[in-house]
Amino acid sequence: MKILLRLNLAVGSELYTSLSIDIRIKIENYHCIMPKNLIRAKKEEHIKVQKRSFSKNALEGVRVIDLSWIVAGPQCTRLLADFGAEVIKVENEAALDYCRNILSIDAEGSPNRSGLFNTLNRNKKSVTLNVMHPTGMEKLRELISISDVIVENFSSRVLEKWGLSYEEQKKIRPDIIYCSMSGFGHSGRDRDYVTWGPTAQALSGLTFMSGLPGEESAGWGFSYMDHTGGFYGALAILMALKHRNSTGEGQHLDLSQVEAGIGITGTSILDYTVNNRPFRREGMPPGNTAPDKKIAPHNSYKCKGKDRWCVITVNNQSEWDALSKAINKPSWMNNKKFSTMELRYKHQDELDKHIENWTINRTPHEVMHHLQSYGVPAGAIQTPRERVEEDPQLKERNFLPSIKHGELGDTQVEAMPMKMSETPWKLKSASPLLSEHSAEIYMDLLGTSGEEFTSFLEQGIA
Repeated sequence: MKILLRLNLAVGSELYTSLSIDIRIKIENYHCIMPKNLIRAKKEEHIKVQKRSFSKNALEGVRVIDLSWIVAGPQCTRLLADFGAEVIKVENEAALDYCRNILSIDAEGSPNRSGLFNTLNRNKKSVTLNVMHPTGMEKLRELISISDVIVENFSSRVLEKWGLSYEEQKKIRPDIIYCSMSGFGHSGRDRDYVTWGPTAQALSGLTFMSGLPGEESAGWGFSYMDHTGGFYGALAILMALKHRNSTGEGQHLDLSQVEAGIGITGTSILDYTVNNRPFRREGMPPGNTAPDKKIAPHNSYKCKGKDRWCVITVNNQSEWDALSKAINKPSWMNNKKFSTMELRYKHQDELDKHIENWTINRTPHEVMHHLQSYGVPAGAIQTPRERVEEDPQLKERNFLPSIKHGELGDTQVEAMPMKMSETPWKLKSASPLLSEHSAEIYMDLLGTSGEEFTSFLEQGIA
């Protein structure tokens, strides 16, 4: 019988979880062995067990060194921070996170006023550390020695050049979990190519599968594979933490954004392999028409106002009859070419023009509420402002909570899309100002004296 025991340990002034010992427990007729877990401490003396109630933060006690930038890595570490991990974002003023520079017109050049950076880096700490300086690298190694996870999304050889390959990291901390998130992974012919989310998306085949029939590919929104890569990274880290809690072993998590994208193309690859049917063919990609079923109408339609749209779908004859009643049974609906679903699908371009002649005189929400009252599936395509400020569903679930930021003031960020009854995510702080926590990290965590810290600032190390 296996028993997982979680111990709270006070080491000096810090509180940690887990202990690097084997504990054998005799319970009734079962002989149990506690697995080797980790201890995260600079000094191993003066260890005493301290009683404490269990936290509601699922990842409390986990320390993450965040070397990542832009979107993929910060998305990954944001998930960890939201559930209680201590995420320390290591930054360098000479090479700022690109997202710090995506600024609004009134930002006045400050690296602290990026809305995108704010939502991707809330709940984190910021320390400036110049790893190109020997002392800076020494301090990074000290951070690694007292941390659980390292995350980076550089090209594959960057940490090798720093002298921090996974093998070197293990010499600093044997049970370290190292998550690298590059375009092609750290092995293979293409490992040295540099990618961004949109290029990884294109190389995976996803971009080719987007857009409207007969037109150039459109892509899938903003940096789709960066966000997806971040989710995969967080999932891999959670699995690695579970493994380490059972065995005491760390590991290297080598993620490939391109491969993550290829996995999403599986249905189309199978269709071509089995049926010899390429994805791009007449009517494909489907745009806003039905991708799998031959049904019509199924599209987006212009509405009253500038660039305003709605969507309408009719799945069967009863919904077609309901649509007829809803729009006062216009004469064109009696045309034989619209009498069956098969014929409506065949003549859907002409059908869409007739429907749009009706929607163009109404707002998206008027169309939605009116058609839904008759049982016809319809929706309003909302503007960003409507989504943020007016959507009642998102308001009810507090999907855009507010937090006070050091320079932005009260600002909204994107919430986690799940509610957890026992270990919910928490919005504890807005994104950090550049170097906001440097004094805390250097002096309180690494034991640097005030005089040394001042010297680091003067030398451009901190």
